[in-house]
Amino acid sequence: MFGSKKFPTTKDGIRIHSASDFAGMHAAGKVAAEILDEMCEHVQPGVSTAELDRLIEDKVTAKGATSATIGYRGYQHASCISINHVVCHGIPSEKRLKDGDILNIDVTVVVDGWFGDTSRMFVAGKLNRKAERLIQVTHDALFKGIEMVKPGNTFGDIGHAIQTYVEAQRMSVVRDFCGHGLGTVFHAPPNVLHYGRAGDGAVLEEGMFFTIEPMVNLGRPETKVLSDDWTAVTRDRSLSAQFEHSIGVTSNGFEIFTLSPENRFHPTY
Repeated sequence: MFGSKKFPTTKDGIRIHSASDFAGMHAAGKVAAEILDEMCEHVQPGVSTAELDRLIEDKVTAKGATSATIGYRGYQHASCISINHVVCHGIPSEKRLKDGDILNIDVTVVVDGWFGDTSRMFVAGKLNRKAERLIQVTHDALFKGIEMVKPGNTFGDIGHAIQTYVEAQRMSVVRDFCGHGLGTVFHAPPNVLHYGRAGDGAVLEEGMFFTIEPMVNLGRPETKVLSDDWTAVTRDRSLSAQFEHSIGVTSNGFEIFTLSPENRFHPTY
């Protein structure tokens, strides 16, 4: 069984994977990214997020994968869909999208025991200027963080790159949620913070797998979780955006496991 495979770990408890494990992560990541590519045409004003989630569940099954989120800690959906001021973990519902809504769709699938985890922003209808700028800054912040991934750098280097870029744009980075290790498990060490000081934290080593998934707010960084115990929103009700990739550390840099096959990761490209 994949889940019973033993991996060496660092002193920080971070799993180190072999070169052959990269293929499993690429396969899982590709399925997750394909599903989000295929959702682009369905995100329209008037469509409910429950409808989008049902489509995602059907696509997961059609591709021979398993949803990692259905049944996870009691969650019953194949995606999290977070609209406007929802930061993350939005629960699909019969609420219908309105013209100008921005939304993050987050999908995690399991393929042959490996977890593919990715999210990106979508737009229903016409995008307004403030939302467009927020999406662009969040997208670029993710890649500022990814550029720091190579052996010898630290997780603090990743967070520092994201934080300094975002704050220079007069936006804020959410502190309450972070990226995580993954592989043959959904969540594992380390916690990948999207803020911090250069040089702090565990040192990156070849074979580490983790997500980078910055959440950026137009207003202040504070969030609160609603009574459903899942949905996190901005306390000041400002717009929020998020992009997420799953990453592997190579001998001289990184590989992105969840690249969009159709180059549709950014909603306006």
